[in-house]
Amino acid sequence: MAIGLDTFKELGLATVEKSTAKKQELGQEAFLKIMTTQLQSQNPLKPMENADFMGQMAQFSTVSGIQDLQKSFKDFATSLSSDQALQAAGLVGRNVIAPVNFGLLAAGGEISGEVNLPGSSSNVTVRVTNASTGAQVQTLELGPQAFGTLPFNWNGIGSDGTFANPGLYKVQVEAAIGGQNVSLQPYMKSRVESVVMGNGQRGLEVNLAGAGPVPFSKLTKII
Repeated sequence: MAIGLDTFKELGLATVEKSTAKKQELGQEAFLKIMTTQLQSQNPLKPMENADFMGQMAQFSTVSGIQDLQKSFKDFATSLSSDQALQAAGLVGRNVIAPVNFGLLAAGGEISGEVNLPGSSSNVTVRVTNASTGAQVQTLELGPQAFGTLPFNWNGIGSDGTFANPGLYKVQVEAAIGGQNVSLQPYMKSRVESVVMGNGQRGLEVNLAGAGPVPFSKLTKII
């Protein structure tokens, strides 16, 4: 004898919860009450089979176990989020390496980063442009490079031989690999200015000087 929706309605145990969609929840006490009612009202000439009874009990145990597991995972995820928040908060004021295309040039300073080469390259080119005007400021020819992580830096001197004005600059990297020029994502050294706690679908983020918010999980190095 299966437990149907009509049984729920007769006992007044159907609960409708409105969130993003309607769903019915059956607690342990309500389930046992329904099971007791079933046993009391079953046809004496056709009593509930032991297999049916045990199947319903096993089904409830499975659902209950899943709910407990979901709660455990939720608690675990909350713990991880708290740990990440503490780690990220400790980064404020420190430098990190992150996949961004912008670097902030301080007076008398430099802009540095690295790029991951997916293969050997006959030449790697780093182009630096003014983020506000789009004007090209400097081009760095790094020559042949082997597969792997390649660090680079710009000393702030433009192609005209003078120091560039402090401010935000865009960095683009190209590599000649297998006879083709490939655009690659630079990983720039940036200072962490603040931490943004995640909400909704957005996770924990760090605000980088000049580059804006970046997911905490995207950081590759802490310097």
